[in-house]
Amino acid sequence: MYRKKLKTKWLTFITMVIFTAMMVTACGGSQSNTGSQSSGGDQKAAQGNGSGAGAKKTIHVGTDAAYPPFEKQGPDGVPVGFDMDIIKAVAKVNNWDVDLKHTGWDPLFEAIKTGTRDVGISAITIKPDRQKLYDFSEPYFDAYQLIMVPEDSKVTKAEDLKGLRVGVQNGTTGADLAEKILGKGSPNLKGYDDTPSAVEDLYAKRVDAVVADNGVLNDYLRTSGKKGFKVVKDPKVQPEQYGIMVKKGNKELLDAINNGLKTIKQNGTYDQIYKQYFGEQK
Repeated sequence: MYRKKLKTKWLTFITMVIFTAMMVTACGGSQSNTGSQSSGGDQKAAQGNGSGAGAKKTIHVGTDAAYPPFEKQGPDGVPVGFDMDIIKAVAKVNNWDVDLKHTGWDPLFEAIKTGTRDVGISAITIKPDRQKLYDFSEPYFDAYQLIMVPEDSKVTKAEDLKGLRVGVQNGTTGADLAEKILGKGSPNLKGYDDTPSAVEDLYAKRVDAVVADNGVLNDYLRTSGKKGFKVVKDPKVQPEQYGIMVKKGNKELLDAINNGLKTIKQNGTYDQIYKQYFGEQK
């Protein structure tokens, strides 16, 4: 009888322990689930802030910031200039943010090819050989080659460069023109990483002439403060057009850029930017 009662009490105790344990486990499981759902909710909210319907797309733009007034290094290291204002205006039309980076000239083309930069804008002439490797926007600037020489120079046309020491920026159409006149590999053809270096050597009389785009050389004459120099235009040299460069086959981006260019030309933004850097269009 005693043993039976003891057994009954023992079973009752065990039952109460098991029931209590189940209640604690249930409560603990509920708290754990609540914590997991809260964490998941926070994670989704963070993702939504970064990629929601209202989020802006960022385009990564490369340039050679040594070609004023089209592009140069700003006080904070971020490129500024005519081209930079144009791409910002295009980005505004498309509701894009812009990440600007100075890459240098040759590295710019590689950056577009590999996709480390989405867009290249750097007074890039649209040329058939470049169009085989990259896609270009509609032209946004008409350019032509000028020859910068001392005021007492007898140079009046490109052919007059024969026998002279000529400075050019490597990989540019100015370099192509000078090479046609002087011959490939000519010791008189001096190549530079950027046009400012070529112009500085002209000032120092280390070269006799510099061949480069009109916008750049006219800007030097206007802003450098150097006297005794002039620019010569050869009417036989064909004009050129600049385009905005993207990776080959990136039609969606190219269409958006072209739409942006069309819009800023129609609404007067392009003319305002042009006037700021070059005066009234002729």
